Amino acid sequence: MEINFSSTTAKFHSLPITKSITRDRNPCSLSIAPRNKSAQLSFSSTCFGTKIKKSNILFKVLSSEEDHVQVVEGSGVDEIYDTLVKRIMPPASVSLNPNYKFFVGLAGPPGAGKSTIAHEVAKRINKLWPEKASSFDSQVQPPDVAIVIPMDGFHLYRSELDALKNPEEAHARRGAPWTFNPTRLLTCLKNLRVHGSVYAPSFDHGVGDPVEDDIFVNLQHKIIIVEGNYLLLEDGVWKEVSSLFDEKWYWFY
Repeated sequence: MEINFSSTTAKFHSLPITKSITRDRNPCSLSIAPRNKSAQLSFSSTCFGTKIKKSNILFKVLSSEEDHVQVVEGSGVDEIYDTLVKRIMPPASVSLNPNYKFFVGLAGPPGAGKSTIAHEVAKRINKLWPEKASSFDSQVQPPDVAIVIPMDGFHLYRSELDALKNPEEAHARRGAPWTFNPTRLLTCLKNLRVHGSVYAPSFDHGVGDPVEDDIFVNLQHKIIIVEGNYLLLEDGVWKEVSSLFDEKWYWFY
């Protein structure tokens, strides 16, 4: 996919993938690469929960393009949203291509607003899509082209935590990488890539368990934004999950 990236509002900077980026003494060190490069985005486990000094920049989003890091900066959240939408808005021709799927992996610290970003970007893409999808009858509203899959749906069930060696610790530390089922997430994304549609689970925070088959990704969905804390980890199955993304975003504030 060719991506034309330009913005008249939000700023962006290109950095070689061999460099790391730090901000305001933030212990998160990271590098990022496109899907076909061996280098992967990584960050230290100590970055979670760290207080980061605020500045005039609201936050940054890093994403891969060719062999450079794109650091997107904005003084307001709308600038960031608009820039990300321009980055991944699909061309009109994809409406006629049933096999087109573009995967975005959005990671970041817990509670940082990943879900808000993912859903807002998807919402704006879907709102603008009718203007792009000229192949549709002007009197017919084209189907949504972007959708979000949350990593939360791939939590281990409470019953699965009960079956672990130390269930008390498992429940107390629920949300750690080992309390998820990355193999199931990997299978879901691979099936989506091959078949073009899939049912994915969501998560019921009231009940505290995943909800099976709650999200239907169909052939008309071309932009798939997967959001979660650990999508870009380099350990075990998580590394395989990360390799499936066409673009990898990590944001910090």
